[in-house]
Amino acid sequence: MNLHPLAKQCLVVGTSLLSLAVLIGAFGAHGLKSMVDAETLTTFETGVRYHFYHSFGIIIVGIIQLLFHDLKLNVILYAFLVGILLFSFNCYFYVLTGMKVFAMIVPVGGLLYVLGWTVLSVKLLKLKLFAVN
Repeated sequence: MNLHPLAKQCLVVGTSLLSLAVLIGAFGAHGLKSMVDAETLTTFETGVRYHFYHSFGIIIVGIIQLLFHDLKLNVILYAFLVGILLFSFNCYFYVLTGMKVFAMIVPVGGLLYVLGWTVLSVKLLKLKLFAVN
């Protein structure tokens, strides 16, 4: 079976990021609990939660690409991927280092998440599922 290249890329990247999210989440749950206060741990957990959401989002994009080959969904993959790096990973780095510079980058990642979901929504709205005569 030949997969659409973007669909395959999304499925591989999304599942790989999910594996990483599980590992990072386990580290937070078991390794950080005794090292940081509850509020700081909440920041880490927020990063993990959004890491999971958008890894699943990447998989969803891959499935949509499988169904609708003509859609151009690359920008959504990259928005979610860079969003995970800027939002979730900066949450992780902030908790581990305490450096505020990491916390200031987080909103850019959040904006990329919003951009990705908005672009997906617009592309799906424009999709013609049935021929109208």
